[in-house]
Amino acid sequence: MAPPPLAATQRLDRWLWCARFAKSRSLAAKLCTGERVLVGGALVQKAHHALRVGDRLTLRLGRLERRIEVLALAQRRGPASEARTLYAETAPPTSLTDAEPWVPLFAEDADDGDQAAF
Repeated sequence: MAPPPLAATQRLDRWLWCARFAKSRSLAAKLCTGERVLVGGALVQKAHHALRVGDRLTLRLGRLERRIEVLALAQRRGPASEARTLYAETAPPTSLTDAEPWVPLFAEDADDGDQAAF
């Protein structure tokens, strides 16, 4: 009989960092404490939430909401190709807002015709 895996769980903030959803571990922790991550439909409030293979996450990143399933726990933070093997998208990303499209800051100045926008 095979021995049980050494780590059947992993800290959520570390997994998010290894899976490249956050640029740093501290930013991953802020995602967790900033009410932007749901695990199995429940809001996560702590970065040390135990994550398991098979958990379904909902991540609110910027203007997008991503739904993913954890396929593996991370051993290290490797290249992006390795990070993509840790999860699978269960649904295409959806927009959180139906806000107006982005407009350059000086768009009004360009309409004047006489003045150049800097």
